[in-house]
Amino acid sequence: MEIKANLEVVKKTFKNSDCLLVAVSKTKPLEDLKEAYEAGIRNFGENKVQELQDKQPQMPEDVKWHMIGHLQRNKVKYIAPYVHLIHGVDSFKLLKEIDKQGAKIGRTIPVLLQMHIAEEETKFGFDRTELDAMLSDPDFQSMEHVAIKGLMGMATFTENTDQIRKEFRGLKNQFEELKTQPLPSFMKMEELSMGMSGDYLIAQEEGSTMVRIGSAIFGARNYQL
Repeated sequence: MEIKANLEVVKKTFKNSDCLLVAVSKTKPLEDLKEAYEAGIRNFGENKVQELQDKQPQMPEDVKWHMIGHLQRNKVKYIAPYVHLIHGVDSFKLLKEIDKQGAKIGRTIPVLLQMHIAEEETKFGFDRTELDAMLSDPDFQSMEHVAIKGLMGMATFTENTDQIRKEFRGLKNQFEELKTQPLPSFMKMEELSMGMSGDYLIAQEEGSTMVRIGSAIFGARNYQL
């Protein structure tokens, strides 16, 4: 496996060297993660709670685990003690559950709010009306065990780079607009997670601070039956 070589190739293409690289290791065997770790990767992204639970105790303690997939509320408790960042908070109900589980273990859990920016109906996330409604809700204002670090979005799966750029730019505009609003102390617009193997360069050009790259590092996904 040419993981180290792939990593070097990817990093050389970065438009912004300060952009955090999250290596998406979903479906990949532990040996691949260890190889990436040896090559310097410390941030790993998984999209299934069970797989994250299996891998977490078998990797070094300084690994930062990112939950990047759609997260079900009944699974939050399993990753609450150690997850570094939950990228896909796509509903107020999910955020409330994360806050509840954080309170149970006395931990503030870092998250990103997922915005729906794609033209595909299959993508999860808040639209702007839903976000504004949540921001003004007293239950939101009183949260004590979540730390909202910024926004996340996934562009439409298309080869139309103009469309991808437009969607990323729209998310960046929302990000900057939120910075100008009075927000609760636990909500800061610091991170903008957008861009994957196929579109991370456009995402970086449009202001991404964090990209999620899997196949360009590990090769094609191992599909699970």
